[in-house]
Amino acid sequence: MPQNNQNFDTCVSFFIDNGAYQGRLIRLNKVLDEIISKHDYPRPVSAVLAENTVLAAMLSSMLKYDGLFTLQTKSDGPISMIVVDVTSEGCLRAYASFDEQHLKNNQELRKTTGEIEASPHLMGKGYLAFTVDQGKDTELYQGIVDLQGKNLTECALRYFKQSEQIDTDIKLFLQAPEGDSKHWLAGGIMLQKMPTTGGHELSEEESKNAWEEAKIFMQSLNADEIFNADLSSEELLHRLFHGNNLHVSNSKNYQFKCRCSREKLINTLSGFSEEEINSMIENGKITATCQFCSEKYTFDKGELIKQ
Repeated sequence: MPQNNQNFDTCVSFFIDNGAYQGRLIRLNKVLDEIISKHDYPRPVSAVLAENTVLAAMLSSMLKYDGLFTLQTKSDGPISMIVVDVTSEGCLRAYASFDEQHLKNNQELRKTTGEIEASPHLMGKGYLAFTVDQGKDTELYQGIVDLQGKNLTECALRYFKQSEQIDTDIKLFLQAPEGDSKHWLAGGIMLQKMPTTGGHELSEEESKNAWEEAKIFMQSLNADEIFNADLSSEELLHRLFHGNNLHVSNSKNYQFKCRCSREKLINTLSGFSEEEINSMIENGKITATCQFCSEKYTFDKGELIKQ
């Protein structure tokens, strides 16, 4: 799987059935490799992070916002937290908090040591939250749902069923490095029923049948297809929905980019008291590491104490 393939690190928007349903098809490669390479996580943790990253990118693509979309999980399992940021420009970054001994014990108990498992097995009980922050003088939007389900897809669908109450279907894909391939791949496809806006309206039975048919076509997409670097996203969508009046609207590209900086950290640390700053000093220096990209910053005490 070559990197820098134009068919990956993109999300394609589309409509079917005369605009009755909107969808997204997303495929990530290089951006995942960059995110995961910034951390020294065990393989199962990297897999959970990759799957949450593609879900975050997909969900953010369904929203119109100017700022930051954040997916965050908090739970009592070996992986206690996942945070994925997606800017409106398509910049991604992510990190995980986990307990290595808890992870080891958890997998030994199930005899799955080192294996990639469904995300909920390693996240445990907790919640999944989506936040949209468009900056000062704007209202913060947040959705939250319990982490319940056999896989991450089911957890996300619970949110749409309980909170949005919009007919939605999602299918996620994940491929870890194997054999000669050293690359992480993740993808997903999502369908959502659009609100009725007038014109020719289907009967309740016709609408139900059309939705079930669309879901069947969507679910027929398989890993070999979505991870085939020779197939464009438009070709994949044509295979699925060529008989459903498919209209591909636009495409969005993604890249890894962290927003940390020395200046931002100085501003943050300068808000600490002198006593707190003194407690951070080691060998005469204060060191801070970005959780997202693992970049280390070193400061002198004088840089942080407000005069």
